[in-house]
Amino acid sequence: MSLKTSCDSTREGSVRTAVADSVFDAEKGKASQPGSHLEHASVPCTSTPEFPDGGLQAWSVVLGAYLALFSTFGVINAYGVFQDYYQTTLLKESSPSTISLIGALQLFLLYGLGPVIGRIFDVYGSRVIMPLGSVIAVFAMMMVSLGQENQIWQFFLSQGVLFGIGISLVFTPALAVIGHWFQRKRAFAIGIVASGSSLGGVIYPIMLQELIPLIGFGWAVRVAAFTMMLCLVVSCLTLRTRLPLRGRVHISDMVDLEGFKDPRYALLGAGAFLLFYALFTPYFYVEIYADFRGMSKHISKYLLAILNVFGIISRVVPGKMADRLGPMNILLPCTIMSGVLCLCLWLPAKGEIPIIVFTALYGFFSGAAISLIPSYIASISPMDKHGARFGSIYMLVAISTLVGTPTAGAFVSTIDEKHFQRLIIFTGVLAIAGGSVLSVARLLHSRHIMFKA
Repeated sequence: MSLKTSCDSTREGSVRTAVADSVFDAEKGKASQPGSHLEHASVPCTSTPEFPDGGLQAWSVVLGAYLALFSTFGVINAYGVFQDYYQTTLLKESSPSTISLIGALQLFLLYGLGPVIGRIFDVYGSRVIMPLGSVIAVFAMMMVSLGQENQIWQFFLSQGVLFGIGISLVFTPALAVIGHWFQRKRAFAIGIVASGSSLGGVIYPIMLQELIPLIGFGWAVRVAAFTMMLCLVVSCLTLRTRLPLRGRVHISDMVDLEGFKDPRYALLGAGAFLLFYALFTPYFYVEIYADFRGMSKHISKYLLAILNVFGIISRVVPGKMADRLGPMNILLPCTIMSGVLCLCLWLPAKGEIPIIVFTALYGFFSGAAISLIPSYIASISPMDKHGARFGSIYMLVAISTLVGTPTAGAFVSTIDEKHFQRLIIFTGVLAIAGGSVLSVARLLHSRHIMFKA
């Protein structure tokens, strides 16, 4: 594995490169000329590593990251099943808004701890935080299986707080490590990894809904936890960093405020805040809406699976397109279409077919919006700050998801036509508003439609 050198402003970066060159040459058994690396170090230059963009090691990292998201974000994508079961059976004394706060807390911690975990990843890699997060996440689900009826505090602590911390320790490094192995195919690789969350959103809802009537809620959740454990063991064995790890952990480095001096990055943060404020509303409430419209339970229980099946496609195909056209050129129309679908298809949908069509299309376009944001962050950020920049954006996303989902729950405190209409309009308008802000970031690249951004 070789390194290409290019001029830079610091001598320190060159010395680090010299060490990295020696390590990588030694790994491949290549002899290097004595003093050749010192010659590079003698002038102020730094190095741009040559990315594998494929090969057994790179794709094994993708497999590990895929299984990590399958077992973390995939469970979050299945929260609609928990929401429905809690409202109707286990936590009947609690309001829908309060119950949805459990799922929102998972998302808040998943994204909100991103700045801290992203910076730790930049310095130490994934060797410690991945196994730690895996143990915490599996333990948390075991505790959920022991939750007692109408004791909502138990679910807040286990499923909201503990599980949220565990999956955050897994999610951030699983996405950030892809930047160590891919450059030209980065959006495609991240798309494949992100599709793991959609597959999890297919498997876990079906698993839980089929097992709960057979073996009860407790054992159904334990089966899900054992499935998570198996996948996360593989993730811990395959995920590895490749580039030299740099710096030390300082509190001032965990949120990379320098990034917000770039107007594209700042606008991405604002657009993502608006988008994620309402993005997960259909994931939590489309099944409840279908029940309200009288859809057969045999069909409505598969709506989350349908939504996430199309999410699998939307993670991979738009990712491949983004490598050719630029991530923002795909992210922008998918974001706006997510809002348009809510207003033009979900709002008037009353029968089974319109609801199913909306669910499938929303799964496709919203899934693309979720998976392409990391690709765009990577495309406009310095390579050694991918983790911190990624975490800083998702700190904003954390706040929006924490507030947004319970806000949506407040709209449907009463299950009727009027309240659902307000919920759907709220969701659609915010998604379109987020897309409008992203369009300004796109214009900062170029006004030409065919410009790769």
